Amino acid sequence: MKKVLNILLGVLMVITLALVAYAIAAGGSDAAISLNLIWGYVLMIGAIVAAVGGAIYSMLQSPAGAKTSILSVVLILVIVGVAYFISAGHSVQIVDLQNNGYFAHGETVITETCVLVTYVAFAAAIVTALVTEIWAAFK
Repeated sequence: MKKVLNILLGVLMVITLALVAYAIAAGGSDAAISLNLIWGYVLMIGAIVAAVGGAIYSMLQSPAGAKTSILSVVLILVIVGVAYFISAGHSVQIVDLQNNGYFAHGETVITETCVLVTYVAFAAAIVTALVTEIWAAFK
């Protein structure tokens, strides 16, 4: 299973690098930017599904650890919910150059929610890595 996940990670990284290279080569064309945004949304949805699915799978494998799994799912939902409500409270106007106007409020809320959740995930990953290394150093 670990080998399959490593291969999947490699494929996702190659796709991401190819899309970034395409965006750079295209000079930031609308098509390249749109493709990268869509890919970012796909990765975000995949990460959410993996996190929730992993928690549910863990809970099914070890009913004794159900409390921890449920706490993980609730924490993820709280983070997404808080990010959504923060985003919904902002009145950010993103310029839509193609239509000479602004994007709708719903589109900006979804985008800002994804950005905020990504920031929280990055911060959690960094803190986890640091704490793990410090913990290992004292063992």
